[in-house]
Amino acid sequence: MKERSVTHSSFVILRSYPVQPEKVFAAFSDSAKKRRWFAEGEKAEPEVLEMDFRVGGNERIRFRAENGMVFTNHTIYRDILPDRRIVFSYTMSLGDKCFSSSQSTIELLPTQKGADLIFTEQAAFFDGVDGPKMREEGWRLLFDQLEQELAR
Repeated sequence: MKERSVTHSSFVILRSYPVQPEKVFAAFSDSAKKRRWFAEGEKAEPEVLEMDFRVGGNERIRFRAENGMVFTNHTIYRDILPDRRIVFSYTMSLGDKCFSSSQSTIELLPTQKGADLIFTEQAAFFDGVDGPKMREEGWRLLFDQLEQELAR
């Protein structure tokens, strides 16, 4: 049997956007907008995107990578303060095997130039399938894509 392991990590990403917090919040809460910046991309296409954006609501996104591998992201929204905060927990799976579990918080702060986004994640990565550096880089790329969505 393969050795089982868990790696714990936390990280914070700070981003500034030249739009009001309401517009950033809408990019997370509107399923069409979120699909464009979060789920669509060059290396994987979403097969399923189900979103119930409310406290206690679930979100499920299943991607098929260009190599045929199937990934699923299952999210539960824990706290939502419109235009200010989103707290959620999520797991990621490859096929039927869960390889990470995270608790994340998005804070939106108004600034004179738009909005600051503070993203904090606490994660547990199982059996070496994913890891802290890869996850943080993934979120940084997603926030770049969010910036493109906000410019629409």
